[in-house]
Amino acid sequence: MLERERVIDNPLNEKGNNNKPKSVKHNAVLATILSIIFAGCGQIYNRRFFKGIVFIILEIAFIMTCGDFINLGIWGIRTLGTIQGVDHSIFLLVYGLISIIMLVFVVAFYILNVKDARKQAKLIAQGWEPPGLRESIRIGYDRSFVYWLTVPGFTLLIFTVLLPLLFAISLAFTNYDLYNSPPRNLLDWVGIENFTQLISVPIWKDTFFSVFSWTIIWTLVATSLQIILGLFLALLANDSRIKFKKLIRTILILPWAVPGFVSILIFAAMFNNDFGTINRDIIIPLFGGDGIPWLSDPFYTRIVLILIQTWLGYPFIFALFSGVLQSVSKDWYEAAEVDGATRWQKFRNITLPHVLFATAPLLIIQYTTNFNNFNVIYLFNEGGPAVQGQNAGGTDILISWVYKLTFETNNYSMAAAISLIIGLLVSVFAIFQFRRTSSFKQEGKI
Repeated sequence: MLERERVIDNPLNEKGNNNKPKSVKHNAVLATILSIIFAGCGQIYNRRFFKGIVFIILEIAFIMTCGDFINLGIWGIRTLGTIQGVDHSIFLLVYGLISIIMLVFVVAFYILNVKDARKQAKLIAQGWEPPGLRESIRIGYDRSFVYWLTVPGFTLLIFTVLLPLLFAISLAFTNYDLYNSPPRNLLDWVGIENFTQLISVPIWKDTFFSVFSWTIIWTLVATSLQIILGLFLALLANDSRIKFKKLIRTILILPWAVPGFVSILIFAAMFNNDFGTINRDIIIPLFGGDGIPWLSDPFYTRIVLILIQTWLGYPFIFALFSGVLQSVSKDWYEAAEVDGATRWQKFRNITLPHVLFATAPLLIIQYTTNFNNFNVIYLFNEGGPAVQGQNAGGTDILISWVYKLTFETNNYSMAAAISLIIGLLVSVFAIFQFRRTSSFKQEGKI
């Protein structure tokens, strides 16, 4: 059986002939040219008739069924339409993107077709004899079976992930907004004009840098606080001197049991300036006055948002660290005590490195998640309060600003431009941190 597999894997000995094959006159260049002229012609020249006929049928079917669509798509993505009220620029843009994706597959197919014809022509010139029809089908089935299994999922991935992503990127380079929307108007390609407006036009520049700086502060402070609090509580709950650990862990993880949006709405009511229990029952009785403007002053609103996110995020970190701390060997601490290490030294040199090594990827995900944490920002105060001279609220982060630009002002092109910036920032941060994380550096050594 092993010998038979070796014979089949070696195309020069596919017939089982152990004698040195004799060279025959067969032109690999001609096979290459024929396969370029029309897919399958090179295979027929190589006497691989079944494969050649299949390739020819595929190309003819593609030209007959998709030729007009691709022609329309390429024209549409290049011009975005020429007649107002008739041509729909958005539809043409989508048709063009689909056409480009299809052409990429066609080019890949053609490259494989040419390489296959050239490779087999060289083998035939060296004396290899092509297998029969039944053997060709069996070999082709064995080699392509895994690809047939992945084609449906891969196709779904392309049209549910890649196509919308390409569409959003394309919109960033158009002038699609409320006052220039199809089919009444045609869109135009404007290049990087949307990006230059973000750093040159006063209202866009002031809003962008204000929202961007708050997004960075929000991401770093809120995420770091929930990690620090989760680690602190995990260390306390894991201390050998603490009793009723199961009860304590259950209580500490309760915020995780309540849906996040419910907690956010409850906090929004509690911190309401007029009837919220924080002002009415705590601040005003103790300090007098009208209370603290939690929802009308951006400074106080930002503080509350950071505290709310810390409350919502620490249970996951607490559960994560609690599990990791259980795996730290007590022998390490006993050895450290023998060496005279203090409690801080044991934490810094044993506990913290072990915890960070095991959880670093998930902690990085926490930062990237909070960078786009739309729920807390929008549900608490819809990104408010309003700020004079800006078209975003005082607590809007980039993703909530994109939401308002899309659904409230219908400035789709600028929203797409900002979304592209968000994607680049998150990708660069994630790649940089993952490359620096020890757990990824050493994964090949485990």
